Amino acid sequence: MLTGLIFWIVVGAIAGWLAEKIMKANMGLGMNIVIGIVGALIGGFVVGLLPFVDADGGFFWSILVATLGAVILLWAVNKFKEHSAA
Repeated sequence: MLTGLIFWIVVGAIAGWLAEKIMKANMGLGMNIVIGIVGALIGGFVVGLLPFVDADGGFFWSILVATLGAVILLWAVNKFKEHSAA
């Protein structure tokens, strides 16, 4: 159980950092971890909708899927902020 938690913290940190760079955001390590873990859930859902993609790809696949989800999450948050400010 502890190794699973550590795995998701590491994946979340890497995915959150990558998404931060892609979306030109500025967050700290804690937010990167949270964004990456939530992004993993979103990315897992999106990739699960694709019939031709095998979801069991290991560590690097997990980072890729979590990064995809984190980018989607940051994009949605930015759109929400733009809409709220207008």
